[in-house]
Amino acid sequence: MTKKQILSGVMIKAEKLTVVKAVRAGLTNLIPVLTIGAFALILDQFPIQAYQTFLTNFAGGFLRTLFEMINTATFGVLSVYMTFSISYSYMKIKADPDASVVAAAAASVASFFILAGAFLHKIEYAKDVVTELEEKVAADPNSVIQTINRAINSDRTGPKSMFLALLTGLGASALYLLFDRLLRKTRKRVLTAGADKEFNKILWAIIPSAIVIVLFGLFNALITNIFRVDSFQKLFALMFEKLFSIGSNGFFKGFFFVLLSSILWFFGIHGSDTLEGVMQTYFATGLAENQAKIAAGGAPTQVLTKEFFDCFVLMGGCGSAICLLIAILLFSKNRARRGLGLTASFPMIFNINEIMVFGLPIVFNPVMLIPFLAVPIVCYSVAYLAISAGWVPMIRSSVTWTTPILLGGYQATGSIAGSVLQAVNVVLGVAIYFPFVRILDKRSEENAKERFMEFTEFFRSHEQELASVRLTDRNDKYGDLAKELCAEIRHEAESRLSLAYQPQYSYDGRCIGVEALMRWRHPLHGVIYPPLVIKLAEEEGILASLEEATLKRAFSEYHDILDEFGEGIKISVNVTGVTIVTHRFIEFCNQLKKTYPIEEMNICLEITEQAALHFDEETGNTLKTLHDMGFELAIDDFSMGQ
Repeated sequence: MTKKQILSGVMIKAEKLTVVKAVRAGLTNLIPVLTIGAFALILDQFPIQAYQTFLTNFAGGFLRTLFEMINTATFGVLSVYMTFSISYSYMKIKADPDASVVAAAAASVASFFILAGAFLHKIEYAKDVVTELEEKVAADPNSVIQTINRAINSDRTGPKSMFLALLTGLGASALYLLFDRLLRKTRKRVLTAGADKEFNKILWAIIPSAIVIVLFGLFNALITNIFRVDSFQKLFALMFEKLFSIGSNGFFKGFFFVLLSSILWFFGIHGSDTLEGVMQTYFATGLAENQAKIAAGGAPTQVLTKEFFDCFVLMGGCGSAICLLIAILLFSKNRARRGLGLTASFPMIFNINEIMVFGLPIVFNPVMLIPFLAVPIVCYSVAYLAISAGWVPMIRSSVTWTTPILLGGYQATGSIAGSVLQAVNVVLGVAIYFPFVRILDKRSEENAKERFMEFTEFFRSHEQELASVRLTDRNDKYGDLAKELCAEIRHEAESRLSLAYQPQYSYDGRCIGVEALMRWRHPLHGVIYPPLVIKLAEEEGILASLEEATLKRAFSEYHDILDEFGEGIKISVNVTGVTIVTHRFIEFCNQLKKTYPIEEMNICLEITEQAALHFDEETGNTLKTLHDMGFELAIDDFSMGQ
């Protein structure tokens, strides 16, 4: 077995782990909330002074307040949403049918609040908020709302607590399942006679929920007493600050900051916000030092500032993701991935990339680990070298982190060289991401082929049973594939259609005819099993169009077939009994007759037996009309169907 095969096997096994699937699904579920929050943040922080002045002055700052409220309700409590979503996804994968998924998710959220110390923080913060409100209520009513928003949007529930959300979402759910199963023997004793099943399920959920919440409360109390902090979340933040207190603020501290931030993001933890305390303590002060030296007539000396990371490393967000976006839009052949790129492109221009990180996904994606770590490190190293060597001026101006690329580099350094440095980093980043984007495409193709082969085999094995069932109504993986294929057949019904001609021989070995067999070719899966195409086309309401296109193609290839098989042969084309008796099909044949001399061509319409053909006077007249046009009529595979 080659190294490539071993690595591929490890990746496949990793992606099948329950933890990985739960985290990915949980984060994907947050994309609508993240999208709304991202647009609100962009509209609030749009880096044009005239626009900011307009937001402040228009209707007393109404729009700014609105955007801040939306941001508070989305990013401000992002970790709460994340806890619930990951727990819910984990339970959907692991839980027994009679376990309460929602109760477990609610217990996880309660556990998160305990470890985050969120309520304690609110109580302590309330006094400061009330004092601030008393001072502002008379002077500026709008600022009162902003103060309340800021109070709600604490670090305890926002992106900075995503690690805690991940921990409690998985940990509390696993404990809930453990105790739910251990105590199952006593379950009948607490159920209420006469109550419905759902009520009894929720009633039972009280016991494992209480155990989980109490255990997390005891754990948090133990941590706070041992380490003298107000919560486990606070201990986690202090650990990082202590870690970065070692050594001076040079190249290697910044290098480690970029690496650790990217690693946290890879595991679904908001690295930038988790390390915000480190940023403020060790790097954010660099700009003030540079500006003070410039004001005193000296030269700036601090390479590492918050603006340095925002402009030259976190371009498009974590992982220098603008490089990944460009690589996908330029080189990916996967339509879904390109669609994701287009959806994520607008917020990523303003360095908000959660849609890409959670939607691709990058989180727990072994293929993306190397470039996701390497690109920011390369960008950091190149930028540090360029500024240290004097090729690009030192950072001297404050820049909002949502400032788009090229503009941000120019504003931060006051030189076009800053924009050029950003462009160089982007080119390097795209070059690094490129081969991994192609690997993603290849793996997506392999997975899609495997899923489709399984779907086709399922249909073949149950073809008779599924005849009266709508595949597109199924709420499972087969239903999803059926919907995808239906959409492709609808949009590409004729362009991907081809005919295969099956010769028909007499007893003495002469070719007396050919049967035109419809084939619909998928660009990835090749020729699709014809009965499946017919089934889906019928469900989609385009079967008539597909059959008309088949007959039209047979007419257009008529003379080529005669050249291949000889003059005087009969060409048979299948038409379902549902289609052939419709007024639409008669009109279509009338249009064909204007182009082709049907009465001079030996074309036979073979009526398939999937559906019964009800013979009455109207049906007889319809078939007679077709016969009078010059068509022969026959039954396809006589006695094999209806």
